[in-house]
Order: sequence, then structure tokens, then C-alpha cells
Amino acid sequence: MAVPKRKTSRMKRGFRRSADALNQQAYVEDKDSGELRRPHHIDLKSGMYRGRQILEPKSSV
Repeated sequence: MAVPKRKTSRMKRGFRRSADALNQQAYVEDKDSGELRRPHHIDLKSGMYRGRQILEPKSSV
């Protein structure tokens, strides 16, 4: 069984646990469609990213 050679310091333990305090992911309202999306991500409803058409828009079926 693997056993640590030394005790983990408070600083190293804190570095490891710092991810526990991360906030909820941010969402922004898209200017064109009004849908919520992640910053710097494609709007899946319209297929637009930074004013350019990247994907085909989803058809409402």
C-alpha cells in the first residue's frame, strides 16, 4: 500500500482544496436571441458566435 513519505503541509493542502470554493458557472443573456449561454461559447439556438454564423440554426419541430 502506498504511504506518503512526508506530512502534507497546510499550504499544499490548501492548494488542493481551493477548487472546492469555486463559484457557480456564469451565464449571460445573448444579445440577439435572448437565450442564456456561457460566455465565449456558441449560441446553440441561433448558431452564432461573435456575429458570425458557425452552425446551422436549430429548427423548431
